Amino acid sequence: MTVSNPLIDSSGEAQWYFSQVKGTMEDEVNEADIISTVEFNEDGELLATGDKGGRIVIFQREQPTKSQLQQNDFNSLRTEYNVYSTFQSHEAEFDYLKSLEIEEKINKIKWLRRKNMAHFLLSTNDKTVKLWKIRERNKRAIIQSSSASSEYSHYQNHTSLMNGNITVRDDINGFIRTVSIPVVKYMDRIEVEAIPKRVFANAHTYHINSISLNSDQETFMSADDLRINLWHIEITNQSFNIVDIKPANMEELTEVITAAEFHPKECNLFVYSSSKGIIRLCDMRQSALCDSQAKIFEEREDPTTKNFFSEIISSISDVKFSHSGRYLCTRDYLHVKIWDLNMESRPVETYNVHDYLRNKLCVLYENDCIFDKFECSWSSNDDHILTGSYNNFFKSFNRNSKQELMFECSREQTKPRQQLRPKRVTSSNLSNGQANGNSSPLLNSKRNNLMNGKTNSYKDEVNVDNLDFTKKILHTSWHPKDNIIAIAATNNLYLFYNKENTNPTSSMASYISSCNSISSNSSINCFNTLSNSTFSTTPMNPESTASLQNSQNQLNQIQLNTSFYTAPSSGFTNQPNVQTQQTSSQNTTMSL
Repeated sequence: MTVSNPLIDSSGEAQWYFSQVKGTMEDEVNEADIISTVEFNEDGELLATGDKGGRIVIFQREQPTKSQLQQNDFNSLRTEYNVYSTFQSHEAEFDYLKSLEIEEKINKIKWLRRKNMAHFLLSTNDKTVKLWKIRERNKRAIIQSSSASSEYSHYQNHTSLMNGNITVRDDINGFIRTVSIPVVKYMDRIEVEAIPKRVFANAHTYHINSISLNSDQETFMSADDLRINLWHIEITNQSFNIVDIKPANMEELTEVITAAEFHPKECNLFVYSSSKGIIRLCDMRQSALCDSQAKIFEEREDPTTKNFFSEIISSISDVKFSHSGRYLCTRDYLHVKIWDLNMESRPVETYNVHDYLRNKLCVLYENDCIFDKFECSWSSNDDHILTGSYNNFFKSFNRNSKQELMFECSREQTKPRQQLRPKRVTSSNLSNGQANGNSSPLLNSKRNNLMNGKTNSYKDEVNVDNLDFTKKILHTSWHPKDNIIAIAATNNLYLFYNKENTNPTSSMASYISSCNSISSNSSINCFNTLSNSTFSTTPMNPESTASLQNSQNQLNQIQLNTSFYTAPSSGFTNQPNVQTQQTSSQNTTMSL
């Protein structure tokens, strides 16, 4: 049975709507304000961002009130996030032995699974990993003695420790006096504080590019250019080196580690990618030092197409396990690839992100944009892939329909609940039919309408020569349960949501109910095409009854197997229903 896709409407396009934008909208961007990482926590209630200034900003999902819940407006309200906490995670340092300045930039943030009322997260810069505890506590205020004396002056005849007054008897002077003390008063306001619990330092010679928490929630690994270390969350002065690719002679160095991640379910498995476009799956049960990998995932390049930029654009910038742990998503400069853990020879799916830039690699090499590291994200159901591009464009790929759509994080589309319009990048010569930005059938049909002189409603086209390479989306994150995405565009954080922001279980239940209803109506229409006397006056023999039941089962199977190409979330389209009914009617007539 195929379940309708909640991201696709009746027209076949992905429906994303604007929710929020965080950050200043000024043209001049402060280098320290550029967002360097984005990460949702396990349940999606918190969203953390790190910037180049070493700061971490945590946003909390807005909680609806009781009156708002009674209005059944739960989904739209839950798409907004407000600032929860802000703190300085790392400071700029200087290594005097190597005469090297260590930036405060936050490279990665990883949330730990919540075990109590507090939240824990790991953050890292180029050299040091820190464990932070995020907790709430009541705000306390101290009332000074002078204010306490005037406030509690009418209690002077009583001895009390609760109101800040103590009655003291002076036997020498023969009178009783009252001494006021400061009072601690608890406010109704709750403050959030970030406490550093652990500091994992002095273990990496090279820059840390990724950290990953193990599924056992007790260990994590940190990876730099040549080594991967395994840490215990409670031990800061000791780590184990599990991968070391540093050669004895550095002149023989041919590749570096670009990303690493633990398996989401198997605590002994992890993968790491290299600048050669190779992914290695390692099993820590085989040996303490995982020099011999369990599997190597590599796609051989055609020697005839190899050029100066081949090795640069084949370098993998990010690798992510799917939530199920069955697939791997990798991002190189031009593509997103999906790998099956059971097949190492080639990826099972390949998507072009911005293949229209292949002719501009020389320009990108001169301005160093060819070395940009783009990230990728899985949707909560592993059916969609999200990644970024230039000109503040980001792309979503539907693994089932192979549909790919591109949208823009723009100030022009910041109205509340405004629907995003798909974008398309065209080459310099549109008359030749070159539409490299997106190859979906929908976009091609609209392009043909433009070429034929018909009215074109698809006006959001950008020429490849007009792309702004200073505006780039490197960091993205998909909500772990709902259809909410967080996009980091320079110093701004964009939040988008899908209207069908519901639990997949409930969506499936409603879809099955709709299918059953349609199947029932279709069956009635099929039976009505036959003579009424056949069903009302003439008794049916056992063979006819069995044939009729078989036809009805076939009809139900046809309805349940209808994919979301013809059965979007808003319901079946009329034309496919008629065709299904006619076909079922003919089958029923033949059986009878």
